[in-house]
Amino acid sequence: MEKLISLQNVEKTYKIKGGLIRALDGVDFEVSAGEFVAIVGPSGSGKSTLINMITGIDRPTKGEVYVAGQRLTHMGEDKVAGWRGKNVGVVFQFFQLLPSLTVKENVMMPMTYAGTYKGKRNERALELLDMVDLVEVAEKYPSQISGGQQQRAAIARALANDPPLIVGDEPTGNLDMVSAGLMFSLFEDLIARGKTMVMVTHDKDLAGKVPRVQEVRDGRLLLASEVNERLVSKR
Repeated sequence: MEKLISLQNVEKTYKIKGGLIRALDGVDFEVSAGEFVAIVGPSGSGKSTLINMITGIDRPTKGEVYVAGQRLTHMGEDKVAGWRGKNVGVVFQFFQLLPSLTVKENVMMPMTYAGTYKGKRNERALELLDMVDLVEVAEKYPSQISGGQQQRAAIARALANDPPLIVGDEPTGNLDMVSAGLMFSLFEDLIARGKTMVMVTHDKDLAGKVPRVQEVRDGRLLLASEVNERLVSKR
């Protein structure tokens, strides 16, 4: 299958007072188009740094990063921001919807920034809101809807420019069990529609439902077979 993500011998070090800290240590990581991957690991293990490499928010100290046909390693900030807007949809734990915009306007915002769907943004936003069953709240503000609805709106926003890759940063971490289950079903539907998803989660039960689980420990990746074996043994 086509490789959508390829990290090759990626290292990331940060300068701190008194020395350096190595957040990623020689990581090789590939994700094929259409895969659903969960990334797990304790706080400080390197999960967020790995996600930042994939989304182009950060660059490696050493190694190469390729995502959706683009080499991100030395790309400038403006160029990578434009690339990310069209190729990666990010779903955050705390939704990050703009409170001064309606739900529909929040979904339209990425299209405005990327210059896509000109003349069709309203139609596109309503189409996405219909997909996540939120058309009835399109004109409401984020504060007027529930947390589960806000997260569904955030997913619609992440899909605004029809990106091939969806990245979830603890996307169910601020939801109750029922809402989290609904979110997971929506993620599965996105995979069925041909999207690729990489999701960071602390929820081992949720991770156990994902076809592929990758664990990060001390900046290194455990073998997938080791992770799956551990998850099975805890059920």
